[in-house]
Amino acid sequence: MAAVQLGGSLRFHPERISSSGPTSRGTWRVGKWDTVFMQLEICVDSVESAIAAERGGAQRVELCSDLLEGGITPSAGLVALVRSSIGIGLFVMIRPRGGDFSYTDCEFAVMQEDIRSARELGADGVILGLLDEHARIDVPRTQRLVELAGPLPVTFHRAIDMTPDPQAALEDVVKTGAKRVLTSGGCAKVKEGLAVVASMVEAAGSRIIVMPGGGITAHNIVNIAEATGACEFHASLRTAQPSPVEYRRPGMQMGEIRDREYLRFAVEEQNVCALALALRRMVEERAASRPQ
Repeated sequence: MAAVQLGGSLRFHPERISSSGPTSRGTWRVGKWDTVFMQLEICVDSVESAIAAERGGAQRVELCSDLLEGGITPSAGLVALVRSSIGIGLFVMIRPRGGDFSYTDCEFAVMQEDIRSARELGADGVILGLLDEHARIDVPRTQRLVELAGPLPVTFHRAIDMTPDPQAALEDVVKTGAKRVLTSGGCAKVKEGLAVVASMVEAAGSRIIVMPGGGITAHNIVNIAEATGACEFHASLRTAQPSPVEYRRPGMQMGEIRDREYLRFAVEEQNVCALALALRRMVEERAASRPQ
């Protein structure tokens, strides 16, 4: 059995952790006692941020582009460079555009090609989410993408939080064959949806991993872990950084967000380290409290 820890640079293969699988409360059964393995996934949009996530102690990155749109599929060049720069897990976002999650046939075809590309470039998994015109899980087409991605695991992303009832939608996600689902419990921030996420973790059992995400920080991750019973967590941790460009043309703006051209966002190693340390301390305290 491969022991999975916080930190380290080994390639992350979540489906190889344990032959017995997760228990209903998100723990991995090892011998006589339940040993908790906390996994930390960091959302990144650059090579530099991916490296910072690894150095900070994350086990996996979710690689996207255009995080102002909530994340879309990154370029092949970005995937390739991130893959060659980190040794931890690399999951690639498969989302052809911003906006809603109901896709045309052409967009669905693009998603299929992007999955093939991600696999060829060495991704360890993909993240996607499809809804129908009623904002319900598009089970048939999601199943097709899950099958196409195989053997890579698929995470169904926070599109589930846009459904009428995320808790009920979990059953449809299970039907698709996805290995995990990222959710904030249908709220803008996961701290507001803890009860729903906890119910989803309980309902999921060993069928699928429920991964909380949305506003997770070093200050609240322990509370989120304790309230939900989850063992995997997703965080962005992006911080704004000023552009090094000194000249700024008066009255000129490329997009709709004021001064966006002179602002960058990045993941900083120390912030990931603080998040990983909070989880590690919780795991150590739980281990110390168990009967020997």
